Amino acid sequence: MVKHITHTKSHLKSLARFMQILDGSFPSGIFVHSFGLEPHVIKQKVYDINSLKNYLENLIIDQYSKMEFVVVKKVYDALERDKLPLINKLDNTYSSFLTYEYAKASSDIGFNYYTQTKKLAKCQIIEKYYDLIKNKKTHGNEIVVLSCLAYDLNIDIEDFIVMWTKKNLVNIAVTTLKNTRIKPSDIQQMLFEFDDILEEIIFKNKENKITNFNPLFEEIIFSHKNLEPKMFTT
Repeated sequence: MVKHITHTKSHLKSLARFMQILDGSFPSGIFVHSFGLEPHVIKQKVYDINSLKNYLENLIIDQYSKMEFVVVKKVYDALERDKLPLINKLDNTYSSFLTYEYAKASSDIGFNYYTQTKKLAKCQIIEKYYDLIKNKKTHGNEIVVLSCLAYDLNIDIEDFIVMWTKKNLVNIAVTTLKNTRIKPSDIQQMLFEFDDILEEIIFKNKENKITNFNPLFEEIIFSHKNLEPKMFTT
């Protein structure tokens, strides 16, 4: 018996535009924080494909699901309820959890995304948020700007989270090619496995409070204080 797959039509234009803006090869800018990958490699916590997978999975569980994913959900909810002051508050709150360098990079890349996409805005509340960025009255963090763009393009929240997270995982994993002997083909296959992992984590994630404590990150950083985590930007 032949099994047929039923396909549903996606918002092709929206996905095409979002793929373009997330592509780091175009000078819109990308921003990824390593969250301690370098110390993990130096201290031999990350040395093969399995330890790299474990590191990336912990990054999602301990960092993204408790901070960035929560911010995205709250931004979508605020947009749905037409609460501009709440979006501005979320923007400022997110910045307050970051180190100075991290916050500045997030804001700078967010501004780049704003300049590239401001003409695409259709929702009035997003146009007003963009005006706040233009007039330097909000931080305009990358995750908030991209959440607004995804919402405006009618991209499902889970789809957005998956695309944003996968982009980060790819960029972080590629850096291990420089300082480990992990094969590119192994990294590619490992990243495919994250499609199932992400689906499970995202649909089970019930966090609604923004926190930024990453236990594995804290342990490694404080035991190797001379080696700072890097930010990858273009």
